[in-house]
Amino acid sequence: MKTRSFFIIVLTLVLAMPSFSQGRKWTLLGEKLVNDRLDHDIVLVTAKQGDFKSIIIRVKGASIDFKKVTVVYGNGERDEIELRNTIPAGGTSRIIDLKGKERIIREIEFWYDANTIRGRKALVRVFGRK
Repeated sequence: MKTRSFFIIVLTLVLAMPSFSQGRKWTLLGEKLVNDRLDHDIVLVTAKQGDFKSIIIRVKGASIDFKKVTVVYGNGERDEIELRNTIPAGGTSRIIDLKGKERIIREIEFWYDANTIRGRKALVRVFGRK
């Protein structure tokens, strides 16, 4: 009986959580291959992609320790987001809601420590949701 109750609670929590894959429309804004040498990169986003309410970061290949993410909008305003956590290979960040109404994003800067072996790279992909 306890196992069944536990399963129902876990299933309820999983279904209630916002998910990267649960039918919500996410648009790839850009991606960067990163290695253990640089600690700052910029993903350029074109204005033709439109306005966005939130972003999410997905990592492949190796885990990355993110320090900070800065979203630069089309009008030059900057939104600095503290993202002091490690995203494992194959993992995603939390959903990051952008300040204000829907915003056109010009670029996304991120500061990090990549946990890669020399010569290997990790892939950082940034998605936006309207």
